[in-house]
Amino acid sequence: MSITTTTLTRAAGLAAVAAGLLFITVQINHPQLDADFVTTTEWHVRQGMKVLMAVLALAGITGMYLRQVRQIGVLGLVGYLVAAGGYLVILCSEVIGLVVLPAIAHSTPGYVNDILAIATGGSPTGDVGSFMTLNLLGAFGYVVGGLLFGIALYRANVLARWASVLLAVSTVATLAIPLLPQVNQRLFAIPDGIALVALGYSLWRDQRTSTERPELVAVSAQLDPAGAK
Repeated sequence: MSITTTTLTRAAGLAAVAAGLLFITVQINHPQLDADFVTTTEWHVRQGMKVLMAVLALAGITGMYLRQVRQIGVLGLVGYLVAAGGYLVILCSEVIGLVVLPAIAHSTPGYVNDILAIATGGSPTGDVGSFMTLNLLGAFGYVVGGLLFGIALYRANVLARWASVLLAVSTVATLAIPLLPQVNQRLFAIPDGIALVALGYSLWRDQRTSTERPELVAVSAQLDPAGAK
C-alpha cells in the first residue's frame, strides 16, 4: 500500500469523524467529577477517550487545512494555528487527568478537586499553580481558533459550509456556559462534535470523489490551475 497525499487526507477526514463521535459519546451520562471518581475504571476509560479525541481532532483539522491551503488564506492559517494550539493544550490537560490525578487522588484530594473544578468552569479553593493558566490557554484556542477556522472554512467553500458555520457558532456558544448555570454544560459539546463529524466526512468524500473520478480533477486543474475558487 502506497502512502499518498490523497490517502493521508482521507485518513484525516476519518480522524475528524472519530474525534467528533468520541467528543459526543464521552458526554453521555457523565458522572459528577470529584476525587473519588478519579480513581475508578470509568474515569480512566473516559479520560482515554478524551486524550484520543484531542489527538484525532488535531489530525483532522490539519488535514482540512492542508486540503484547502490555497483557498483558506491567511485567516485560515491563523485559525488553524490557534485551534491546533488549543487542542495541544487540551491534550496536555487530559493526559494530566489520565496519568497524574489518579496517582494523587488519595494523598491530596483537595488539589484534585480544585483541578476538576477548574476543568468544569468552577473556581479552586487552593493553590493549583499554573494549571489555571493552562486551562485558559486551552479555552482560548478552542473558542477563538474554532471561530476563525470555521469562518475560513466557510469562505473557502471546499467542505460542507453548514458544518463550518456550526463549528464557529458551537465553539463561541461555550462562552455562555457561566451565564446558564441550570443548563448541563456538556450539552454544548454535542454541536461541536457534530461539526467535526460532518467536516471530516466532507473531507473524506471530497478525496474519494477525486480518486474515483480523476478526469474531474484534471479538468478542474486546467480551468483553475491555481486551485483558487
